[in-house]
Amino acid sequence: MSVELRPLGDRCNIQCRYCYQEGTRAATGATPRYSLPRMLATLDELAEPFVLFGGEALLVRDADLEALFAYGLQRHGVNAIQTNGALIEPHHVDLFRRYNVRVGISLDGPGPLNDERWAGSAGRTRRASARAEAALARLCREGMAPGVIITLHGGNTRGARLEVLCDWIVHLHALGVRRVRLHLLEVDPHNGSSGLRLSDADNLRVLRRLRALEPGLSGLHFDLFAEMRQMLLARDAVSSCVWQACDPYATRGVRGVEGGGERSNCGRTHKDGTAWLAADRRGYQRQLALHVTPQAQGGCHGCRFFLMCKGNCPGTALEGDWRLRSEHCATWFGLFEDIERTLLAEGETPLSLSPRRAECEAELVALWREGLDESLQSLTARLGLATAGAAAEHAA
Repeated sequence: MSVELRPLGDRCNIQCRYCYQEGTRAATGATPRYSLPRMLATLDELAEPFVLFGGEALLVRDADLEALFAYGLQRHGVNAIQTNGALIEPHHVDLFRRYNVRVGISLDGPGPLNDERWAGSAGRTRRASARAEAALARLCREGMAPGVIITLHGGNTRGARLEVLCDWIVHLHALGVRRVRLHLLEVDPHNGSSGLRLSDADNLRVLRRLRALEPGLSGLHFDLFAEMRQMLLARDAVSSCVWQACDPYATRGVRGVEGGGERSNCGRTHKDGTAWLAADRRGYQRQLALHVTPQAQGGCHGCRFFLMCKGNCPGTALEGDWRLRSEHCATWFGLFEDIERTLLAEGETPLSLSPRRAECEAELVALWREGLDESLQSLTARLGLATAGAAAEHAA
């Protein structure tokens, strides 16, 4: 679980053509005002580290940024911010250093590969991308290498661009970047992303190329492949929210705090353009529905990877309907198969191929019906169903 602090809501200095926040941004219209006392009061109640988020977090006034960072350092010893990088100036780098700020930069590649992160014109877009790249390089030089989020789409993977992207990732590794998070494009009716859609076959081709690249980059990890491997081994204690049983009205991975101190959900679930406030408790209706709904009707019934995937993120659900599985189902299935084969070759037994997988699945479904949940690692150990790798880790 992470806490995302959004002082300015979805306000941003650029307009990514595929931005999942465009629906709520268009519906809201005016930029919200924020109240430091109200935000801090809610953060006090949550009592957890937070990440400054947006939109674009660096649109917040410098004095208020420093006040938030000072609070985070005093309360938690650490801060975090997610930014597109184009607004980072030397004084921000100084703030990041003084207040122990972990920086994440959203960037889809060098130069033309980042063109879908639109800044209003071709020239302004390229200048914004160049500033972001320069800021990333500076942070690396000063010993504060950021994490990087890359969204994969037609603009940075079609044709020869995929190899340009791979060469850029090699360059990031040489700079000192060690954390790269991969996102598949979400196609949303509120934005201009439809022309950037990759087919399932193309998504799988791109991910396989990046997975093949990883072993040659010592110390650099793509979160996606490591997490899918861990899910197959029932080591899910620290896996991302997309592999957990997420309720779109009480999102598991994100608790949002808006500028007025209101609590909200992860913005990826706002497919109807409404930023619903967070529900008081979590439900598992989505997972229960997916478990019994035939795959031909948008469900997951009978899928051997259901325990690991659980329909994936509701923000990527077919037709924007959270009751259905992810639109990327075929991509995830193919990648799970790849990693499954790798594990078998290494002498591991993936949970997906356990003869008692159905028993484990039935136990988890029974818990969901009671409004409860349990990690696969805990559940498999309790039932004596642990894979060889998970059993060894549990024993240690």
